[in-house]
Amino acid sequence: MTLRIASYNLHKCVGTDRRRDPARVLEVINQIGADVIALQEVDLRLGARPAALPASLIAAQSDYIRLEAHPRTGPDSLGWHGQAILVKRGMRVLSIDGLTLPGLEPRGAIVARVSAETGQPFTLIGAHLGLRRMDRRAQWRKIAAELASAAPAPALAIGDFNEWQNARGFEALTGFHVHSPGATYPARLPFGKLDRIVTCGRLRIVHMGVFDSPLARRASDHLPIWADCAGILTPARPLRG
Repeated sequence: MTLRIASYNLHKCVGTDRRRDPARVLEVINQIGADVIALQEVDLRLGARPAALPASLIAAQSDYIRLEAHPRTGPDSLGWHGQAILVKRGMRVLSIDGLTLPGLEPRGAIVARVSAETGQPFTLIGAHLGLRRMDRRAQWRKIAAELASAAPAPALAIGDFNEWQNARGFEALTGFHVHSPGATYPARLPFGKLDRIVTCGRLRIVHMGVFDSPLARRASDHLPIWADCAGILTPARPLRG
């Protein structure tokens, strides 16, 4: 029995064809079939940072519930520092908070404690890390502390980590496991493994991959990643599309 966790950088719903189309982004999200999905770049960058993926569209055209992170970037924003977490209806949400991350540019992560109806609670951190490695190292130290504090419950971090190297930049994650499902960027011809997963020893990834489809290659400049995780009791959902 597994739970499907996913992550998707929406690029503010602007695709590789330079069109902003939230509906096709949501279609990709629905096709992944995740129980929990962390999203990055869900809000526009300037001004009041309104949502690029409208909450009303999520409610009308998906089986997902948007978790309200506190604080939120702005009254019209979908998430915290451009990030949001969606869960399938029926999941139990125990807590969710915004985490401010150190660095030159404003960055944040979302820390959620959730569970399936019959599963044990686990902590999930959705993160979009900085462009400078020195900032990412400091950000990882803070995220690693959050992951460690979740014990004895399972914990993982997932998102766009902005790291091109396989070994460098993850020095703070001693005792954790870094997983790379595959190349996700740029979506049309991916070679960069920027989107990854970090797990504690109390959680095992059974299967993982990159969700690659013609629509996904148009909808954003990143492809989504997914992982079926054991240690959390609920059936995995098959990929569609």
